[in-house]
Amino acid sequence: MNRRQLIQKLSGLFGGATLLQLAPSAFSAPAAFAVSKTPVQWKQLLPPASYNVLFEEGTERPGSSALDAEKRSGTFVCAACNNPLFKSATKFDSGTGWPSFYDFIPAGVATKTDYKILFPRTEYHCARCGGHQGHVFNDGPKPTGLRYCNNGVALHFIPADQALPELRT
Repeated sequence: MNRRQLIQKLSGLFGGATLLQLAPSAFSAPAAFAVSKTPVQWKQLLPPASYNVLFEEGTERPGSSALDAEKRSGTFVCAACNNPLFKSATKFDSGTGWPSFYDFIPAGVATKTDYKILFPRTEYHCARCGGHQGHVFNDGPKPTGLRYCNNGVALHFIPADQALPELRT
């Protein structure tokens, strides 16, 4: 059962109201992201799994991303717009099966509160295109104590000896 099916089943318990109607939303989307495309345009640029995570807020299976084991020096960028999000120096093995980081590159991510599983979680997105990356938790290592748990299909890894790709417009 996926998240959407779970929400639909649970909404039946509340007379058809969706969970998002029951909980106040803390999402205040910017008027426009620096990169804004239609769903059709994003679908033409991205593999289906990446589109699902980035723009339908899906989640990939734990352990399915090669980026979880990536240990080289470099930068992790948004798979949709190439915005630099994380430096490899902040990556750690969380044991969750998803690439995890304890800090992000300034201006890389924006957050919102997510109530999709009944209790609030902090969801984060690329600050340039709004693409969903994952959730942040308070169980990471020092110095921040945070764990940015990222979907691998929402990222591209750029080794330190390669130039970062041009930002997508």
